[in-house]
Parts: sequence; C-alpha cells; structure tokens
Amino acid sequence: MPRFAANLSMMFNEVPFMERFARAAACGFEGVEFLFPYDFEPEAIAAELERHGLEQVLFNLPPGDWAAGERGLAALPGREAEFRESVDTAIRYAKALNCPRLHAMAGLIPASATNNVSRETFVTTARKVYLENLRFAARKCAEHDLTLLIEPINTRDMPGYFLNHQAEAHAIVAELNEPNVKVQMDFYHTQIMDGDIWKTYQRYRDGVGHIQIAGVPERHEPDTGEVNYPWLFEQLDQHSYDGWLGCEYKPRDATERGLGWYRAWQQR
Repeated sequence: MPRFAANLSMMFNEVPFMERFARAAACGFEGVEFLFPYDFEPEAIAAELERHGLEQVLFNLPPGDWAAGERGLAALPGREAEFRESVDTAIRYAKALNCPRLHAMAGLIPASATNNVSRETFVTTARKVYLENLRFAARKCAEHDLTLLIEPINTRDMPGYFLNHQAEAHAIVAELNEPNVKVQMDFYHTQIMDGDIWKTYQRYRDGVGHIQIAGVPERHEPDTGEVNYPWLFEQLDQHSYDGWLGCEYKPRDATERGLGWYRAWQQR
C-alpha cells in the first residue's frame, strides 16, 4: 500500500502550523512533509513529531526571501555564500527532525532576462553555479547520510523557475554523479510539463528520490481532475515503490472533509 505523507504547508491550514501535526496523526498519516521549518525551533518540531508518532519525510532548504518572491538560491549567481549557509541550516534541522531528505530549490530566472541573448547568458552561468552548489550540498549532506533532491516545477504555477522538465533534472543528476542526489517527481508538475506520467516515471525511476501528488489542473485532492491517481497508486504498488507519496495539494474545503480518497486507501 502506498505510504502517504501529509504536506503541512498546504493541508490542515485551518489551524496554526504547530497544531497540524496532531491533526495529521488523528487522520491516520504516519509521515509529514512541509516547505520550511525555519520559523520554529527544531526542538519544538521534533517534540511534535515524537508526541504524535510521525516521521518527517522532507523539507526544503531556505529559499531566500520567500515573502519577496524568491524561490530558491541554488542556481542564482552571486548568492553562493548564502546558499552554502542555507545548507548548514537545513542539515541542522534535518538532524534534529531525523529527516532523511532535503530539497534544494533552484530559483527564478530574473525578469530582466527578457530577450533570448540575456536569457541564454543567464542560464549558461546559472547552470554552472547550480552544478557547483549542488555538488557542495550533496557532499555536505552525504556526511550525514542525507539525500539531496531537486525538483522540476511547472511554468504556470511558478513562472521563470530554473528547472521545469524531468529530463532536465535527471540530466543534472547524471552530470553531477553524486550518489545521494535524486529527483523529486511531483506528478502534478510532471503532468503539466511532460504528461505521460507513468511512462515518465518508469523511464527515470532509478533516479527518483521522492514522489508528490495533487489533482490536475487545480492542485486539489488527488480524486479529481485529469490524472487517474487510483491507477497510478496501484502501479506504484505493483512495481514495488517503497517511498513516500507527499500530499502537496490545496484542499478544496476543510482538509478533513476532503480525505475520502485517503480513507479509501487506508481500508484496502
């Protein structure tokens, strides 16, 4: 049976963040993920995980100034020192939360890169910086038995994001050749950018380190829209996927009222 991890940045928003662990556990989740833990002390989050018997599955490195619109640092020229500091911060939290995976967001192509020449120049430089930063982060993470993830994100939800397609991400991983670097394959983003989800997964499965799910096109529960998630869950089961499925979706209504899809899988 698939193992589902509640994404506490998107789910259970009816209550403050630190109360969402209890809500997730009460609904039967055994794992959780979220975007960022850095507004809270790691010991406080660790206490909630232990209190409710939850496993921390994943979170992201510090992304820069999120409130100002930044979406990661890893591919941003000139921000290398800040990125390296962010790796140390994330590892400190990961150790405290016993979390085995960290996601390094790449960042946005600047709005000033409006023509083909300026965009190509930025992308060429940014890719070099991205590889160097990821290699640094991978080796630091390896010292603590952590997996480093990168994730292609669709251009509709996050215009200008540096990494958009599964093929691009797996090419980066192959070039790095660091054994603890994997791709975070969000089926929602994959459907929007690449389609053919199952065949795409099969093509790259050895390089996939984590899967996330959401309905397409509105990013609601995985029981609506154009993706046949029950079939995908069965395929993952039949092909021995033993990782987590991060539920990174925006509930249509109160979170608990939209968990019928999840309860159906609990009862299998």
